[in-house]
Amino acid sequence: MRALLCALNRAWRLVMTWCCFALFGLGGLLLSLVVFNLMLVMVPDSKRRSRLARRMISLSFRLFLAITKFLRLLDYRIEGKQLLRSERGCVVVANHPTLLDYVLLASVMAETDCLVKSTLLKNPFVSGVIRAADYLVNSQGETLLAESEARLARGDTLLIFPEGTRTRQGETITLQRGAANIAVRCRSDLRIVVIRCSEQLLTKQSKWYSVPPSKPLFTITVQSRVSIDDFHHSETQPATVAARELNRYLLQQLQ
Repeated sequence: MRALLCALNRAWRLVMTWCCFALFGLGGLLLSLVVFNLMLVMVPDSKRRSRLARRMISLSFRLFLAITKFLRLLDYRIEGKQLLRSERGCVVVANHPTLLDYVLLASVMAETDCLVKSTLLKNPFVSGVIRAADYLVNSQGETLLAESEARLARGDTLLIFPEGTRTRQGETITLQRGAANIAVRCRSDLRIVVIRCSEQLLTKQSKWYSVPPSKPLFTITVQSRVSIDDFHHSETQPATVAARELNRYLLQQLQ
């Protein structure tokens, strides 16, 4: 009897997972094709429009997570949620074990900026969202540092996953230096966030239909703010050296 109940529960979660994936995709299209196009007409100021778009994205993610939690597909706990909500003018770096990491963090960071991969601009379900929110794209090259500095200076929070892609289960994580370089060269403090998931769900190696045997629990731990002055003294230390040391520190914290 117990085995039958477990099988039924897993079948339920498989069907509901498909429904939630469909809901997520349709939500992205609805925001891109309808809501954000209406905002182009109704909100002429581009900066105000991008902030409103980010708030709507955050609200949509909160609704999506509430639905997945109600359907018992997953559960999550954010330790230090208020720190993220109140953060301003700071680089937030996080590890990246699953496809839901950005959704979980942006759901509590109402106006966060984000550094995204340029390949996502080819995805019809999220490309309109990225453009409406005016997220930074990693292909911006020479303008990326200057644009990051301008946004941090005006109080934006910049969310970066320095691994660049999701962690492969069983492999040691490696970090690209983008987050460390931005923090050092823009003289920005950092906030480190560590994400853990009790089950393998939406990882680099698993498919959406690879439903784990038990309901996954996400535990998100928001750590203390890291002062950039602890790693970089511009008068005596080259920025490249400081970025390398900072990257090593981030790697230790995100393991």
